[in-house]
Amino acid sequence: MAFARTPLQAFVAAAAAGIGNGGLQPSQSALLASLAPPEIRHRASAVSRVASNLGVGLGGVLGGAVAAQGLNGFVVLFLFNALTYLLYAAILLVGVREDARPAPIAGGYRVVLRDRPFIRLAAINIAVIAVGWGIFSWIVPAYARGEIGVSTRLIGLMVFANAVTVVLAQIPIARAAEGRRRAVTMAVGALTLVVACLLVVGAGLLELRFAAGALLAAVIVVGVGECLHTTVLMPLVADLAPSAMRGRYMAVTSLSWWLGLALAPTLGAQLLSVSPPAAMLASAALALGAAVAALALERDIPAAIRLTPRPDQDGDGRALPRRIESARTVA
Repeated sequence: MAFARTPLQAFVAAAAAGIGNGGLQPSQSALLASLAPPEIRHRASAVSRVASNLGVGLGGVLGGAVAAQGLNGFVVLFLFNALTYLLYAAILLVGVREDARPAPIAGGYRVVLRDRPFIRLAAINIAVIAVGWGIFSWIVPAYARGEIGVSTRLIGLMVFANAVTVVLAQIPIARAAEGRRRAVTMAVGALTLVVACLLVVGAGLLELRFAAGALLAAVIVVGVGECLHTTVLMPLVADLAPSAMRGRYMAVTSLSWWLGLALAPTLGAQLLSVSPPAAMLASAALALGAAVAALALERDIPAAIRLTPRPDQDGDGRALPRRIESARTVA
């Protein structure tokens, strides 16, 4: 991207970035799940998510300042970004010592697609991502600006408030979930999205100064819902997957994530053009359906992995993780 001078070159560079993300995200999730013992995967996932949100926040602030310098700023920005990926690759090469890979399971992705509890989990993820990440990233700002009349400054503050909420709440929520039913945690996360959608609808009925407060409250509630959902998602996928298939399970989960993000601007924008309140009410209904589906999923999850693990602790309260065998096998 730094040296692209034609639309075709930029398109090729963007396609390469898409291929990179397609390979990076599921493999990174599988690596994280392999490095962390089952008892603390939710904590490792929480730390990873906090780091990701800090990266997004810092990238937005620094990137905006650098890009404001014009074309030269963009070139510097892309080159610096490239260096960060090289640094990450160096950390992987130096810091990660890979264990022997388990024998592959015949059947490939057919095995994954026949795992009905996992496919239902992926479908729930599509719905939650579509509302919590997609609608509130792309549709709500347009709704707030066009229908409520808030300033672009407030929209920027909404994004900041959401990111700060995740950074501050993710780790405490992960710890609070320990020993509790994963299905209930996911359902509560989805229900918070229902509340957030209703707050946005209510903001359209209030005076501007009160509407601003309702919108800020909505994105904070969404941040809490995101923390609840992600506390469960990846650790549960890792526990459902046989070790030899973990990367493929993570890949399908990543695909469900992108499908959810794609649904929001595609369907949400069409509803927004017809009836803005209807778009938010439909989003609330989708999140409610995801909550019900999460509770129904629990009976099909093996009993051994229905609860978020509570790590063993010594007298000083420090975690003493121990490796356990996967609760599921695939014939």
